[in-house]
Amino acid sequence: MVSTTRTSVAPWYFKLLVFGAACVPVGVLWDISWHTTIGRDTFWTPAHMVTYMGGLIPGLVCGWLALTTHFRGTPDQRAAAVSFWGFRAPLGAWIAIWGCFAMLLSAPFDDWWHNAYGLDVEILSPPHAVLAVGMFHVALGVLLLMLSVQNRSGNSEGQLLFIFTGGLMLLMAAVFLTEKSFPNQQRTAEFYKACALTYPLYLVTLARASKLRWPATTTAAVYMAGLMLMIWILPRFSAEPKLAPIYNPVERMAPPAFPLLLVVPAFGIDLVVRFLGRKSGWFRDTLLAVLITIVFLALFVPTQWWFSKFMLSPFADNWFFAAGDWLPYSERPGPWVMDYWGVDPTSRRFDPLTWKQLLRAACYAFLSARIGLAFGAWMSRVKR
Repeated sequence: MVSTTRTSVAPWYFKLLVFGAACVPVGVLWDISWHTTIGRDTFWTPAHMVTYMGGLIPGLVCGWLALTTHFRGTPDQRAAAVSFWGFRAPLGAWIAIWGCFAMLLSAPFDDWWHNAYGLDVEILSPPHAVLAVGMFHVALGVLLLMLSVQNRSGNSEGQLLFIFTGGLMLLMAAVFLTEKSFPNQQRTAEFYKACALTYPLYLVTLARASKLRWPATTTAAVYMAGLMLMIWILPRFSAEPKLAPIYNPVERMAPPAFPLLLVVPAFGIDLVVRFLGRKSGWFRDTLLAVLITIVFLALFVPTQWWFSKFMLSPFADNWFFAAGDWLPYSERPGPWVMDYWGVDPTSRRFDPLTWKQLLRAACYAFLSARIGLAFGAWMSRVKR
């Protein structure tokens, strides 16, 4: 049960919850590598099992927490819980349980989808969309559980686990932007608009809700570390394609693309929120969102613009950066793998980053940051 006393050590099951939440992005990244390296041979792949274990472990732990809080909880613990169907449990537990059900329900839907239509054309197929909703709610439930302890007792270990879980959520969001985020696309308007709409929301929310000194930077570092570990670990395992057509006969598990350098804009967001964003209010937060938008784009755009040039150069063709190693077995290798996409006027998907498109990205970043400030202010008051 969640303790309300001040302590530096989090409840024992918090680590189990974080382990379960970590299984989700690890399993998804492994599954993407499995599809691009081997193809889909059966539903019962290890990658699938790790992914669904990421929903089942938090779901079972939160179910146990709901039962123990309802039947054996102290008056203080029951008062700090939320009632649902006559049972009392922390808000985060209910959200994680719902997410677990959504993830498990997506499994037979995904199996039927592949049997009926074959391989996924995109990452976000209908069954994967249901799975993504479930994964998000599992991680959000775990996040809120730790947040409630942080806000009630100032638990230092809980603060670290809270930010770590936030980094896992950022990693999940990045995974579902994979098809827009290859280094080859990092001079297109679509890439910057997608990033502006997504990443400030996570970074600003955690920057305002956390009690740590550099929460957004730490969150971005967790995201980068998780993705880099998968880049370095997956190619250690031998694998070969099992489905035709095979145009790129790979011999090892394909790694994901190198992570975005989100620590750079995250550090700027931390500075802004740390010195100007502790107090909240509609007008103040609106002006603060404008400032965060300027800082985010001023740091993020040039950083990725020039880093992508490095990633498409021979200097990145090594085990550390793994440039171009993400190519699936079903795609023909060629110079296009190390070229920019969407910047050639003769291209069918010509989408350069113009000042007009950058202004649209700024509007998306403002909306994302403004929601993040409001949500972060609410999270800083959560005690259930």
